Amino acid sequence: MTDPDRATSRPDPTAPRPDPNAPQPGVTQHRGRPRIWRGEELTEPMPLSASLRRTPYRNPRRMEAPAEEQTVRTALELAVRAGELMLRCGGSARDVESSVVAVATSAGLERLEVDITNQSLLVQCVSPSGQLHTLLRVVRSTSRDFARLAALHEFVEALVAGRIDLHQATARLRQIRRHPRFWPRWAITFSYGVLAGSVALKLGASVPAVALALLSAMLVDRVGRVLASRGLPSFYLSAVGGAIATAVAWGAFVLGRSGALDVTRADSAYIVAGGIVVLLPGRAMVSSVEDAITGYPVTGAGRLFTVGLTAAGIITGVAAALSVTVRLDQAFGLGASLPKISVEGAEVALPVLVVAGAVGAVASAIAQRTRRKLLVPTALLGGVGTLVTGVVHQTFGLGQLTGLTIACVLVGFGGRLVALRMGAPGLVLVVPAVGPLLPGLTIFRGMSMLVSGSVIGQGAASTAAGLTILLGAGAAALAIATGVVLGDLMASPFDRQIVRQRRARMR
Repeated sequence: MTDPDRATSRPDPTAPRPDPNAPQPGVTQHRGRPRIWRGEELTEPMPLSASLRRTPYRNPRRMEAPAEEQTVRTALELAVRAGELMLRCGGSARDVESSVVAVATSAGLERLEVDITNQSLLVQCVSPSGQLHTLLRVVRSTSRDFARLAALHEFVEALVAGRIDLHQATARLRQIRRHPRFWPRWAITFSYGVLAGSVALKLGASVPAVALALLSAMLVDRVGRVLASRGLPSFYLSAVGGAIATAVAWGAFVLGRSGALDVTRADSAYIVAGGIVVLLPGRAMVSSVEDAITGYPVTGAGRLFTVGLTAAGIITGVAAALSVTVRLDQAFGLGASLPKISVEGAEVALPVLVVAGAVGAVASAIAQRTRRKLLVPTALLGGVGTLVTGVVHQTFGLGQLTGLTIACVLVGFGGRLVALRMGAPGLVLVVPAVGPLLPGLTIFRGMSMLVSGSVIGQGAASTAAGLTILLGAGAAALAIATGVVLGDLMASPFDRQIVRQRRARMR
């Protein structure tokens, strides 16, 4: 028989169902609580595929999730080594993180954490069995190698498109690391000289001054290379380079006054401006601003401090050389006083500006060791940037800073789309294209005003004017960097068709 105390009664289907919203005993109810005061849902980590949404590596083809721990370790090492090499070649933190995530996702990894600074890369993942894998790489030195950066971009593209497997990817990455550089060292030195000469030409220098700017920049590069091989830090290399460029320009002006050279007082300033542009770290400046804007403040602050330190070294070298040359001029009565010229340079015809910008962009690209097939689009972008700057300023009468910002936005926008179509990141086209636009003359003019106030004794007005001009140089550099980054971000929604076509050709 069934125990009546342990028997369970069946519910009556005709009985009304309990209301889930009815007050329960012992529970405090908040009636009429506005929805606006209700708490949000718990924050969940972003899926790996979602983090690639605005990058060229969106929607990657995923391999089968690795089951063995050794396979997980191999996939993680592949992603970390790709990110380390990209960081070493000058990639931004956003590009490095997207590359690491794309490689790891394509290799079948799911749970991944990436932490990037300007010198290190830390990646951690959890295998399907629950074991934790952590890898750390430290980048103690960087190099200008845009050709290798483009090769890494193509490598990640092939992996994301499913064209190569894990073992083929490992072999290909090893080949990229060991591939020799194409451009010889003498070509790099000569390209620095051509960049300085193009900047001097763009500012309105004469033919002898352009040639002297070329020789001065080549001398600065060779001396800097020798000192760097002896372990001298970059701050002192920048100071020595700025001092050499200033001393060469002053010596050329002294010879010009004696009749040996046709070099005017303004030409001497243009020679120094070309040397300063060669020394300015345009690649690091763009990367630092991009990191700070796109959510990597630690990396951006580290790179921005490095940029500021390099600029301080240049200013120190220029100021020291100016002080020495002014005292020599006063002692021997040479009459080679400091140049009093406009920070915008002389009036130059627009076609000359465009040609100088294009030539300077190509020279800067070679100095960054880019690929040969990227030289023509780099020249076009450099010419367009210089043309837009000149048209906005000369034709429409807007300020130099406004024209510079508009030009850099256009360069950043077009550079991303053209570079992705040619199998390279936008950085390899944009950075050389804006190289001739860097404010070398403004920095030299500001330092000359500071020296006028402190060494010659022209008073506090000259010192204040020099500081104002230097702040204007900083504003111009910031306008270049922010304009390039804005153009790149604006172009991201328009590259879907380009990415889709390249993946279709790879399969």
